[in-house]
Amino acid sequence: MTQQQALVIGAGFGGLALAIRLQAGGYRTTLLEKRDKPGGRAYVYEDKGFIFDAGPTVITDPAALEELFTLAGRQLSDYVALLPVSPFYRLCWEDAPSFDYVNDQQELERQIAERNPKDVEGYRRFLEYSKAVYEEGYIKLGAVPFLSFRDMIKAGPQLARLQAWRSVYAMVSRFVEDEHLRQVFSFHSLLVGGNPFVTSSIYTLIHALERQGGVWFPRGGTGALIQGMVKLFEDMGGKLELNAEVANIETQDDRITGVTLQDGRHFETDALASNADVIHTYAKLLGKHPRGVSHGNALKKKRYSMSLFVIYFGLDMPSKDLQHHTICLGARYKELIDEIFNADTLAEDFSLYLHSPCVTDPSLAPPGSSAYYVLAPVPHLGTAPIDWESQGPVYRDRILDYLEKHYIPGLREHLVTCRHFTPLDFRDELNAHLGSAFSLEPILTQSAWFRPHNRDQKIDNLYLVGAGTHPGAGVPGVVGSAKATAKLMLERLDG
Repeated sequence: MTQQQALVIGAGFGGLALAIRLQAGGYRTTLLEKRDKPGGRAYVYEDKGFIFDAGPTVITDPAALEELFTLAGRQLSDYVALLPVSPFYRLCWEDAPSFDYVNDQQELERQIAERNPKDVEGYRRFLEYSKAVYEEGYIKLGAVPFLSFRDMIKAGPQLARLQAWRSVYAMVSRFVEDEHLRQVFSFHSLLVGGNPFVTSSIYTLIHALERQGGVWFPRGGTGALIQGMVKLFEDMGGKLELNAEVANIETQDDRITGVTLQDGRHFETDALASNADVIHTYAKLLGKHPRGVSHGNALKKKRYSMSLFVIYFGLDMPSKDLQHHTICLGARYKELIDEIFNADTLAEDFSLYLHSPCVTDPSLAPPGSSAYYVLAPVPHLGTAPIDWESQGPVYRDRILDYLEKHYIPGLREHLVTCRHFTPLDFRDELNAHLGSAFSLEPILTQSAWFRPHNRDQKIDNLYLVGAGTHPGAGVPGVVGSAKATAKLMLERLDG
C-alpha cells in the first residue's frame, strides 16, 4: 500500500509541530512556506551582526516541545538548548516601583506585601484558582479538538464552575486589591491577543502554566528553536519547500486533491492542513470552492485581535539595568487597552513590551553590543485605518524617545541598526486578516467549539492548525493545536 501524502501550508510553530507529528505518525509530509525562511511569526532578521527574533520570545511549557522530539526518539536538547529566564518579567510604571515577577513564592509574596499586605493571601487564592483553570482548560482540553457542540456541552459544567464568563481582569480583581498588582496578574492575555477586560478568565491559566514549567529562551534565539524543529522534521524524512507560496487549493467536489503554487508548481495530496491565516485559507486559497467563499465571509464577521507595532534595534553598548523581558506600563491601563481594541485612532500614549535577549544570550549581538525589540499593541486595520506609511516613522521615533528617557539612556547615540514592522506588514507579509497579530480575538464566544475547527465541517480532508483554530494563539496554544489536529489526521490514516 502506498504511503499517504500530507501537505502543510505555513512553517510557523503550528505548521512545524504538526508536520513533525504527521511524519512521525506515518504520513509522507511536505511543508510549504511562502517566505525564504521558516518560522512564520517567528521569522529571524539579521543585520550588521545583530540577530533579531521577529515574533515569539517567551517560551513556556517546554514539555510540549520536548514531546515532539520524543515522538522521533530524540531529545530537544540534542537540537537546541533552552536557557531559564528569571525574573519571568519585570513590570515597570512611571509612578510606582517596578515588580519582578519571579518563580519564587516567598519573593513574590515579599513584593506583594510591600504594596498591600492583604493581597498576599489574595494572591495565594488566585494562584490556586489559576492552577484549577490550568488543569481543566489546558491539561484536559488544550489539545482536544472541539468538533461538535456536544464536546462544548461536556466541558460546560467545568467552565461554569470556573466562572469562565468573567473577564481575566475581573477575576484577578476578586482576589487582589492593589491596582498595580491587578495589572501584574492580568496583562498575560495581551500576549495572546486578548483584552484582559473582555477575555475569558480561562486565560488566567497562563499564570499557572508559567509557574509550573518556567519561562525559557533558546540559545541563539527563538529562530534556533525553529531551526531545531526543521532539522528534526528533515532528519525524520520530511520535506520543507521554501519560497513556495500557495496560490490555490485544488478540489474535486468536497475533497482537496492538491495545491498550485504561485510559480506554477503543483503538489498532490491526500490530506491538507493550513497553518496560514484562517481567512486567507478560506477566502483566498479556497476561493474557487463554495465552502471557501461562504466560510470566508462568515469568518470576516468575527472579532479579531489587535495588531502590533514592532521596532527591532541594535546598540553598540551592552544591556544595562534591564531584564530579559520588561513590561513598560503607562499611566492608563484600562482606558488605553479600550482604545487599542475599539478606537479608530492611535492613542497618544502606549504600553510596551521590551525584549532584551542579550541579558540571557549575548551571542545575539556583536561583542559589547546588544539587540532589542520593542512592541506596542495597536488597533488592527479594521478598527483604525491608520496611514502606517507616514505614521510608522513618527510612532517609531516617539517610542525610541520614550525608551531613551525611561529605560535606555544614550539609545540614540549608540543606535547601529533599526527597522520597524507595522500592521500593514502583518497583512502583507503574513497574510493576516486586517493585520491582526493573533487571529481571532480570544473571547468566550470565539473559543473551543466556537473557534474555527481543527477539521473543516464540509471538506473532510481539510484541517487547520495554528492561532486561528482551537485552542488559540501563543506558542503553547499553536503547539497544542498541532496535537489536536494531528490526532484527527492520524485517526484517518489508521482508519
